[in-house]
Amino acid sequence: MHLLITAAADPLTRVLADQLAATHTIRLTDRGPMQSPHEFAVSPLGHDASTNLLVRGMDAIVHLSALSPAQDATAQIDYMTRCTYNLLTAAVTEGVRRVVYLSSLDLLTPYDTNYRVDERWRPLPSPQPPSLTAHLGESVCREFAREHKLDVAVLRLAHVTESDAHIPSAPWVDVRDVAQAVNLALTAEIEQWGVYHIASLAVGPRFSIGKAQTELEFEPQFNG
Repeated sequence: MHLLITAAADPLTRVLADQLAATHTIRLTDRGPMQSPHEFAVSPLGHDASTNLLVRGMDAIVHLSALSPAQDATAQIDYMTRCTYNLLTAAVTEGVRRVVYLSSLDLLTPYDTNYRVDERWRPLPSPQPPSLTAHLGESVCREFAREHKLDVAVLRLAHVTESDAHIPSAPWVDVRDVAQAVNLALTAEIEQWGVYHIASLAVGPRFSIGKAQTELEFEPQFNG
């Protein structure tokens, strides 16, 4: 499968690209130049032919909500709304059928810690990035799915960690399990719009991952 992965400068993208390259052909993109062992293209994700060229020939897109904290809130909101819209519009035009959007479980952390929260609960984003921008990106993706233009799998990630750098006080997931979840979401038989919680089993029952286990066959391997 030919995959386009956005936010190439983000550390998570780098790990995902390395992990997924074992079974997929990878193209990375970001708004500024960078060095990468994988195919890379600079793109502002504008509403023009360059974005169509970026996605041309791709079977699926992995789109990250992660953004540089150095950007001001206005720039981050613009990227996750206007630029995401441009990216998905180009994807529809070029015949891409599957998008995996990496969102955040932080959208649900405002709920009382005694509640068992699953994908049916309404997100409670804060009025500032990164929670707000993750939610806005979900909203744009959902509209494309509702219009039956794309199949979209939203993976709401717990805090991503590497090796044993876990965060005991917060829900977390090992980056290798994120790669597993993305790989599964690329090919699973899912509804046109599907939301899944991705977290370590060690975080306890607060954020159920049962839907991901059942529909994606996701089984976290790195639980601390």
